Amino acid sequence: MTTLYFAIENALIVLTMESGQGRCDLRLEGHNIACVTVDPVRPQFVYCGTFDSGLWQSDNGGKSWRPAGEGLPHSKIQSVAVSRSERLKGRGIVYAGTEPSAIFRSQDAGETWQECNCLTALPFTNEWSFPPRPETHHVRWIEPDFSVPGRLFAAIEAGALIRSLDAGTTWQDRVAGSPRDTHQLWIHPSSPGQILSAAGDGCFESRDGGDTWKRFEEGLRHRYLWSIAVDTADSDNIILSAASSARHSHSEPAESCLYRRKGDSPWQELRDGLPNPAGRHSAILAAHPEKPGTFFAAWEHDLFHSVNGGASWHRLDIAWPQGRRVNETCALAVAETSS
Repeated sequence: MTTLYFAIENALIVLTMESGQGRCDLRLEGHNIACVTVDPVRPQFVYCGTFDSGLWQSDNGGKSWRPAGEGLPHSKIQSVAVSRSERLKGRGIVYAGTEPSAIFRSQDAGETWQECNCLTALPFTNEWSFPPRPETHHVRWIEPDFSVPGRLFAAIEAGALIRSLDAGTTWQDRVAGSPRDTHQLWIHPSSPGQILSAAGDGCFESRDGGDTWKRFEEGLRHRYLWSIAVDTADSDNIILSAASSARHSHSEPAESCLYRRKGDSPWQELRDGLPNPAGRHSAILAAHPEKPGTFFAAWEHDLFHSVNGGASWHRLDIAWPQGRRVNETCALAVAETSS
């Protein structure tokens, strides 16, 4: 059974798919959903950050939810991640990022939390600023490294991609040539050292664990990048969602596209089975964690599915409340579980 978690306006969708049939349940209705993630080892544990009532957690695959435990006082949770490589008694270490920018860590599946060392002691924090609310900034994305325990990346929106080598105890500031406005980050489990950033300032890639970065934008007509997904079995097969600007991505007139890259070939715009880009805010993407070549794209009022590496897509027949579109500020999490 495949379960997808993503947000529409003021609710979290928990979509379960089995034997060609799908059931859509709304959870956390009335909350401003900002992020969601699944424990990659124990997928019944799900974490959802809101921008009005803090972090929520589920231990039964999203059927029921409760607020996170003690030590996480912030109401604005912008990012959440669970480490595959760092585990205590089978539980993944959980990280949560807030506005204003801070990162908290839990070693007991969200029961208790401790703040990681202060991020704002870094040299370039005076340049951090979120354009719609320039007086503040937040941790837009957190990505624990699959292959190196303790190595952790955090994207500040906007201003820096920072790195920790000791699970958040200390932090390294941005390096020359790295992205300043990362929206999503991807580290492939089978390709140690390869890191991909979908950023407002372009597409960036590192092959050495974040020491150095280069742009890879050949073929992209749109360079305001929002979401990224990489084939579970092929780190060279990458899907992006992109727009020409933040305005076209998030407001009006909306227009966004999907792109695909294979290896070092140029990016190619995807159209097979997909709608006209006009009128569509940026899509949220995800790769299936266990099925090679399988991708999902939550896009405006639709959910699209590809089983051939993104070459072609089809729209899934999913009913959710009429008039509500996908909240493109929220990640799309996918889990495979037993029935």
